Amino acid sequence: MRMADSLIQELEQEAASTRRVLDRIPEAKLAWKPHAKSWSLGQLGLHVAQIPGSVAELARRSLTELPVFQQAQPATKREILDAHEKGIKAAKSALAGWSDQDMAQEWSMSVGGETKMALPRAGLLRAVMFNHLYHHRGQILVYLRLVGEAVPAVYGNSADENPLM
Repeated sequence: MRMADSLIQELEQEAASTRRVLDRIPEAKLAWKPHAKSWSLGQLGLHVAQIPGSVAELARRSLTELPVFQQAQPATKREILDAHEKGIKAAKSALAGWSDQDMAQEWSMSVGGETKMALPRAGLLRAVMFNHLYHHRGQILVYLRLVGEAVPAVYGNSADENPLM
């Protein structure tokens, strides 16, 4: 099995869990923040939705400068869900086109001419497309609890759901 095929399988499996989490975001709470330094629930949801497609695009090329990033505030939950679907499609398309040799190619990011990050493309995808997404998806679960929403099961039970029962 190609490395990309394994990542596509994981992406598809995790996309279903992520969709359940994003679907629980209450539209009336998109602007809610647990702290002044935190992103809003809507910003965090949109970020999670956009990670697969954005990282796939970053992985296509090395960066010569760190892009300035500012997370948008979505106006509706539909915007988040649509971004998720679009991002998953873009990521699957990019992954499907990469051979094992492509996955082993070095990806790098430089700032001011100095290399700040260099790793195989597969490492970038693992660290940012997947692990980074899981980290922020977990944050959304905490936000959901704090706003009084039922927390969906992701890996096994939550206090609100037991998929085995």
